[in-house]
Amino acid sequence: MYSDDLEQTKFFYTKYLGLKVINYLEGKHLFLKAGSSVLLFFNPEDSRLKETPPPHFGEGKMHVAFEVSKEDYEKCRLEIENAGIQITHEEIWPGNLRSFYFNDPNGHVLEIVPPGLWEINQK
Repeated sequence: MYSDDLEQTKFFYTKYLGLKVINYLEGKHLFLKAGSSVLLFFNPEDSRLKETPPPHFGEGKMHVAFEVSKEDYEKCRLEIENAGIQITHEEIWPGNLRSFYFNDPNGHVLEIVPPGLWEINQK
């Protein structure tokens, strides 16, 4: 993902989503531990000019989903709301599973989903 303000991005994801910083190089990149995955943020202008690894950049709203247990779903939703972050949408999926959406400071769309959502929606 891309961010013009990596410091603001680092603050948001560590404070509100509890992700841990793996690597941060001011003005260049931010790597965060997200469960068993890594969420990568790059400054698009810096990444555009790279020679190695190959240049990469992007713009526009991107979408990332974070999975939480069914038991933690409401707790997570309340924590986001209590932090003053607007929930932009809540979806009710087949099997009465719910997910909710909100934006990060870059305008990227974040979604909180329960386990099993992907499997149900593949049918």
